Amino acid sequence: MSATVFLLTPPFTQLNTPYPATAYLKGFLNTRNISSFQADLGIEVTLALFSNAGLQALFNHINNHKPETVSENIARIIALQEDYITTIDDVISFLQGHNPTLAHRICKRDFLPEASRFAQLEDLDWAFGSMGTQDKGKHLSTMYLEDLSDFIRECVDEHFGFSRYAEKLGRSANSFDELYNELKKEYTYIDHLLIDILQSHMQTVQPKLVAISVPFPGNLYASLRCGQWIKKHYPDVKVAMGGGFANTELRSLSDPRVFEFYDYITLDDGEAPIENLIHHIEGSKTKEELKRTFTLVNGEVTYFNNKACSDYKQGQVGTPDYRDFLLDKYINAIEVVNPMHRMWSDGRWNKLTMAHGCYWGKCTFCDISLDYIRLYEPIAASLLVDRMEELIGQTGQNGFHFVDEAAPPALMRALALEIIKRKLVVSWWTNIRFEKSFTRDLCLLLKRSGCIAVSGGLEVASDRLLELIQKGITVAQVAQVNRNFTEAGIMVHAYLMYGFPTQTAQETIDSLEMIRQMFAAGILQSAFWHLFTMTAHSPVGLQPEKFNVKKENDTTGTFANNDIVHIDETGADHEAFSYGLKKSLLNYMHGIGLEEPLQKWFDFKVPKTRVAPDHIQQVLTQDLYAAAKPSSKIVWLGRSPIVEHFTKSKKGNQWEMTELSFQDKKGKFSISVNREQGNWLADMLNKLSVSNPKTYTLQEVMDSYKESGFEDFELFWDNKPVNTLHKVGLLKL
Repeated sequence: MSATVFLLTPPFTQLNTPYPATAYLKGFLNTRNISSFQADLGIEVTLALFSNAGLQALFNHINNHKPETVSENIARIIALQEDYITTIDDVISFLQGHNPTLAHRICKRDFLPEASRFAQLEDLDWAFGSMGTQDKGKHLSTMYLEDLSDFIRECVDEHFGFSRYAEKLGRSANSFDELYNELKKEYTYIDHLLIDILQSHMQTVQPKLVAISVPFPGNLYASLRCGQWIKKHYPDVKVAMGGGFANTELRSLSDPRVFEFYDYITLDDGEAPIENLIHHIEGSKTKEELKRTFTLVNGEVTYFNNKACSDYKQGQVGTPDYRDFLLDKYINAIEVVNPMHRMWSDGRWNKLTMAHGCYWGKCTFCDISLDYIRLYEPIAASLLVDRMEELIGQTGQNGFHFVDEAAPPALMRALALEIIKRKLVVSWWTNIRFEKSFTRDLCLLLKRSGCIAVSGGLEVASDRLLELIQKGITVAQVAQVNRNFTEAGIMVHAYLMYGFPTQTAQETIDSLEMIRQMFAAGILQSAFWHLFTMTAHSPVGLQPEKFNVKKENDTTGTFANNDIVHIDETGADHEAFSYGLKKSLLNYMHGIGLEEPLQKWFDFKVPKTRVAPDHIQQVLTQDLYAAAKPSSKIVWLGRSPIVEHFTKSKKGNQWEMTELSFQDKKGKFSISVNREQGNWLADMLNKLSVSNPKTYTLQEVMDSYKESGFEDFELFWDNKPVNTLHKVGLLKL
């Protein structure tokens, strides 16, 4: 099967689901009638290596090329090689979801060989007691694979890692020297596996262009190996590289040696650049017409950006196409017990984007000067759901991860309504800003549509630093939003940061106290600490003096330039806090140590927190949200009521009443109001039903009430009967 373009992702990104970049490009190329084939070489190398035949070959290789000395751990694995060889196919099948009953044997702890990774398992019941046998089995199987990974790293390839292959060679490599020298060496054992698979694909696809997506530093080395082999064995085939790594790291590229491995490097959105590149290769466009593309001209790295060529709008790029991937072969690992990290690594997710760029675009630590964040363009909800339906038909999977920088609340609302109207059964999650727009009612709507989790940047739980970051939120606001999500049944994960410029030790401890209180209040279920890194394209990196920090040097490298070493003379020794912050968080996520003093987590003296012990609880008693506006959308998620009329008598007086009875998934409830108002309400609920194409505003509801001859709308609308409906599906959005 030949194709014009061979789209590939080199090892390694995720083992549970394809990285979506090539699927996005394939979907776009479909709209241009350009044939393509895509492959995730990461999962293919993994499956070739971690199989009965793969491990037999690996152990034979090591038995014939034994290192002079090996650690006690590696000696144990070599001694148990038969156990690994005989169990590997069953373990992989289990992690692929094909052999679920094996979990019972795995959990007995006498089926899998165990090496050093299992020494980290102090109390599995603590971590997995509430999760069940399947998750425990996945975690044990992951440790088994990690043992083999350690074995490979020590014996045959020091750079091996499931998601970070040779990452240290690619991470902010200002000079290409180290990578270049590594690439001149003989192939490693893993290189041979990679090239064998690449060779097979090249023979089948026979492309004109190989487009390699490099999202992370951990994909860079393998991508260069692929390019190196293709240029040697298929000199007429052009090799292009693009993706997240190029977009952030290679914008000032000047080292010509890189083009011994690639012919072209493209930046930012890939659709227009790859289309122009194909036309250039086919001879219908000149190199001057290339879009955001580096190439070598007369031995010098030259950048071409045809500004007359516009980028495609998001509505024009087509639906991501996941065909060609080995979708039933991905493996679901659970390396850590962090609930959100578990979602990233466990399960198959179709990946989509609600909006290009970030609608906020102000955070000072973020690369907001780059187009992939700076240029904001939302996609219509109806088109998004069209794409969801198409992907469900294509992949057979109804789980979606929206990979936005920050999904806009208004678009999330429209998306949820469209999903519900189409009666689409999906599970989805995304990244958000903790906006006050996420009211209780909006969170309930999102939950009804299938939203199961959100992740968002709380960063530093300090209002001073949040203002310096220009995050546009406060700690109190985050707490209330988290409560709304949690009470709706949506899991909340927070990205946390320490080490922001001028952050003091006191602020770090106070931030930890805020997080402790959020976990104690049950409004935060998952979180992760990141050490601040200054990047070249962020406001902090572009104007460090505004943040009272200095760059260690102003040298611009000839290869990668993004992460910047900086000097913060006013802040704390941030790295000293790393272990304590992460240890405390691991415990908090399991409800442990929430009453312990913060000093417990650190092996050096830390300041006492200045945050009141009930600060978050007090915040949660406040109402930070304004009353519903007349323009608010009113939506009824429930069924049509059964209407019955009856006469009520009291002290000799009689009056006509209406009872509205409702059935939902959990039971039956009813409300009673005056007869005429009841008839109006029953009719209005049918109009407000989410299944109706028209959405009514609160003002329109008020007008209808008054036109029916009633008075005191607020008294009726905020009284007990209608308030009951507010609790079970009458939403103000």
